[in-house]
Amino acid sequence: MDLKKLWEKALASIELQISKPNFLTWFRNSRLVEKNDGTGVVVIGVNNNFSKEWIQSKYNKIILEALQEIDGGINRIEYVVVGSGVGSEAIPPSIQKHSFSLPSQQKEIGGLAADPETNLHPRYSFKSFVVGSSNELAYAASVAISKDVGKKYNPFFVYGGTGLGKTHLIQATGNEIVKNYHGRIRVKYVPSEKFVNDVVWAIRSKRMDDVKNKYRTIDVLIIDDIQFIGGKERSEEEFFHTFNILYQNNKQIIISSDRPPSAIPTLEERLRSRFEGGMIADITYPDYEMKLAIIKNKIQEKGVELPDNVCHLIASKIQRNVREIEGIINKLHFYQEFKGAVIDTKAAEEIINSTLQQNVVAINPGQIIKVVGQFFEITQNEIINKSRRREVVLPRQITMFLLRDMLGMSYPDIGDKMGKRDHTTAIHSYEKILREVTKDKSLNQKIAIIKEMVYKNSPY
Repeated sequence: MDLKKLWEKALASIELQISKPNFLTWFRNSRLVEKNDGTGVVVIGVNNNFSKEWIQSKYNKIILEALQEIDGGINRIEYVVVGSGVGSEAIPPSIQKHSFSLPSQQKEIGGLAADPETNLHPRYSFKSFVVGSSNELAYAASVAISKDVGKKYNPFFVYGGTGLGKTHLIQATGNEIVKNYHGRIRVKYVPSEKFVNDVVWAIRSKRMDDVKNKYRTIDVLIIDDIQFIGGKERSEEEFFHTFNILYQNNKQIIISSDRPPSAIPTLEERLRSRFEGGMIADITYPDYEMKLAIIKNKIQEKGVELPDNVCHLIASKIQRNVREIEGIINKLHFYQEFKGAVIDTKAAEEIINSTLQQNVVAINPGQIIKVVGQFFEITQNEIINKSRRREVVLPRQITMFLLRDMLGMSYPDIGDKMGKRDHTTAIHSYEKILREVTKDKSLNQKIAIIKEMVYKNSPY
């Protein structure tokens, strides 16, 4: 039986076990990419990472049972992102037999392409990195590492929120090492998702030695967004052994994350302890003066002229994600070129406010309740009503946790929204989930997927 027919038969079985809307949403563009008779592993391709995480978390058991009814030799499923095309031509090079690097690693930024050997973008440098009180420790450690590779601050773990410059700093460190050592030191920058894809490719192709040779024979390994490796057992295991070999040979390891090691609940304890054994530095939100310096640096870099009062306005409006600064500068520059005149404060404020409003995701309590119900396949009324059935208790507690965590609602308001309950019930639910989410990998994954679905379903 060919792959297409096998998957069609499995889908017919799956469709009978889940709701029609869920079947159409999650399985419409799925396909069976590969089947290995020797290992019993099948590979299912989906359109994007969100679908991959959702299907793997929610429907893996149903899919496996459906496939095993047709072919008893199947014992495990792997999931990959293959794009929106159909057939083998839709499969990215990361999962083909004769390629080992994703095109996305070579994408251009600001007209410059990444170095094919290091994956580093020449645009990222210490010179273009604005230093202030929010990142000076991380910057100082990076400079020290670039001068004395593998001997100071190893491993180096830097963490901070989205858009605060982590990727810029770790890539700048890599570029500085290449420059200081005149190419004698082999540097490799890789997002954790690329590392995971490489491991999946190697397992399926029975070419784990390729992964080992790729990552264990370099002098500086820079891994971005390590939090995404958590919970992926084979990838964690491979990274653990890679880490040990590099560390024992005084090779430099640089890691970034959106949170400290202690706050990544899906991360194996042995990896967490390795990370905590080195230098940990955080990048926090910049103050007004630093934001202004970043703005001045960006407009000089781009050759854009903006009045000082407009620069001050941008600095006062951007609260957290400094990555937004570049987008706003680009829009203001376009406006000036379109009008053929220097922008005034009023026009600048309208453009800035409009941009920031577009970036704000509007979420309301109803959306959270709706998505929790979809995830657990229960109705919104079941979440809100007084039923004590076991299958609705956890969804209800998660809903109250998210109302507090995502919207900052007061406990009395949460109780009122959740069927006129007492505020102490909301307190208990929030604190219970808060405690358990750091210990229970499965619960942590459920909440992460639900949050993503809430943002995805937002009308804005």
